[in-house]
Amino acid sequence: MINARFRIELPETVWIAEVSDEFPRATFRLLSGYRTDDTALELGEVTAERPADVVEAIRSHPSIDDCDRLQSEDGRALTKYETSDTDLYEFVELSSLTIEFPVDVRNGWFEFDLTGTREELDRLQEVLDSASLSYELLSLVGSAESEGPLTDRQREVLEAAVREGYFDVPRECLLEELADDLGVDTSTASVVIRRGESRLVKWHLTGSANGRLE
Repeated sequence: MINARFRIELPETVWIAEVSDEFPRATFRLLSGYRTDDTALELGEVTAERPADVVEAIRSHPSIDDCDRLQSEDGRALTKYETSDTDLYEFVELSSLTIEFPVDVRNGWFEFDLTGTREELDRLQEVLDSASLSYELLSLVGSAESEGPLTDRQREVLEAAVREGYFDVPRECLLEELADDLGVDTSTASVVIRRGESRLVKWHLTGSANGRLE
């Protein structure tokens, strides 16, 4: 699995792009939302010097059908609104991803986190390239296979090898002793250890247990 954070330029036609351009120092945080037919219901937070002005700009935008300010305090306002602009959800459907909240918007750009497979990440980049949208990969905080680099059996054998001192220098446990402790023959223990070591090395160097260095 991959955990990544993207920063993507909003299309000018999206309502939040217009409002964030009008208030470039404000931060918009989409806390939750879902689409129902031709509209989307969303819960959003605004952080700004004068959040009431930003909320009023949201309420008066043609794409906003309804807007309620739920909470307001110095520099922050929480709003619930309905919008006819569902481009964000259509974009997500094209990339076959789910929305991970919160989604942050600042000065015409939005940032979001993605957790998925390498194939899903590649598909997202294809969608962005075909849409001619400017984007940045801000971080790639983790990369591993969905079930880890090791099979259950490999993990079991390697954990026993570490526990018994098979990898210590000098060795505190012979292969024959480890195999006997596991209840397998020596050749089986040797094969499982070699394959597990190979998968760990490839995973560490390439991010995939089956990867190759280019």
